[in-house]
Amino acid sequence: MKNNYKDDYLIREKPLNALIVFSLPIIIGNLFQQAYTMADSAIVGRYVSEQALAAVGASYSLTNIFICIAMGGGIGASVIVSRYFGEKDYSKMKLAVFTSFISFLTLSILLGGIGLLFSKRIMILMNTPIDVLDMAVQYLNIYFLGLPFLFMYNVLSSMFNALGKSKIPLYFLIFSSVFNVILDFILVTRFQMGVAGVAWATLIAQGISASLSFLFFMKELKILNCRHTKAFDKTELLSMTKIAMPSILQQSTVSIGMMLVQSVINRFGYQTLAGFSAAMRVESICVVPMMGIGNAVSSYTAQNIGTHKEERVIEGYHVANKIVIVFAIVICLMLEFFHSQIISLFLAEGTATAVSTGRNYLTFMGWFFCLIGFKMTVDGLLRGAGDMKMFTIANLVNLFIRVSLSVAFAPKYGIAMVWYAVPIGWFANWIISFLQYKTGKWKAIYS
Repeated sequence: MKNNYKDDYLIREKPLNALIVFSLPIIIGNLFQQAYTMADSAIVGRYVSEQALAAVGASYSLTNIFICIAMGGGIGASVIVSRYFGEKDYSKMKLAVFTSFISFLTLSILLGGIGLLFSKRIMILMNTPIDVLDMAVQYLNIYFLGLPFLFMYNVLSSMFNALGKSKIPLYFLIFSSVFNVILDFILVTRFQMGVAGVAWATLIAQGISASLSFLFFMKELKILNCRHTKAFDKTELLSMTKIAMPSILQQSTVSIGMMLVQSVINRFGYQTLAGFSAAMRVESICVVPMMGIGNAVSSYTAQNIGTHKEERVIEGYHVANKIVIVFAIVICLMLEFFHSQIISLFLAEGTATAVSTGRNYLTFMGWFFCLIGFKMTVDGLLRGAGDMKMFTIANLVNLFIRVSLSVAFAPKYGIAMVWYAVPIGWFANWIISFLQYKTGKWKAIYS
């Protein structure tokens, strides 16, 4: 049966237009998604205490791993869905969609249960300062209760993106982010719930967003009028896993590294941790455009390979790097000229140690976001092409460099060694992935 589905602009429009149209809603949407944690940190930092900000920050590296598992898994699944969409094989596409839903819902329930059982032990192993430990565990436990909503929303967003419908997740994110901030203020300032208030606000907002997204996605699938006889297939799950696992690793590299070095940071006390936590929230916002471009390149590559347009993939890759440069310049200027004002959003009356830590991190890192942008674009191309071996090695090298340099040198030379290691890891990751791209082997993976 012929379908009249027209959202195939990634294989029709000029690469610049296609990537901008596709990536901007993703970037804006991810910015709003980061607003969840940004609002949590800013509100507890300003209206509760510096210790509360440190507690949320101590939890951040661990919670971000689960966010990255959800995002990386969704991206891995969307590569398969994008390829079927590019081939117009809508029956297999629907089978892949429902297989991913069942798999990730099951995984989220399992991980949430494990998190609830071991949250305090993990925080203790990470040397969380004793004066913020209980608050950090309280925040984590509520977070783990909402993990299924987090997973399902991110998978649904990736599915919308695979169909070229990247604006729909944006609308839900805008709604849920604004709702989350409103709930933060109500629960923290009126009901005096502290850290628990921002955690519950996030859970409620994500739950509503995930539920609405599911309803709209099911409506969207009805447009593709085709038959599918089952809802789960092991072969499709295996195909997704082969792409999702390295993608999860790539998405989680920064967070895994930060969790492993968090114990080093925690030893400097809660004041340093508070400043570093504020700066990390800002970094997470700065990385969003680079991740959005990389994810756009992934879907762009998958759809164009599905129609055997490998040369168009190369053209799109060069265009994506130019977009990265523009974003990197804007980010650098913002952080160099407005770092004090940005940190004050979190620490209006913070201690000198906390404020100086945050400022120093931002002014240093502002010069290096082009590196993670270049890394994300070439990683997105390899991921979209299914060329995962060197992709995985590159991200492991990135992780190793960040952890080893931080652990070896920060205790001796100071906290600044933690962020000196970051651009070195990004650069090594980019070099390895870029050399693999230059071999051209990615063109033959699905030929």
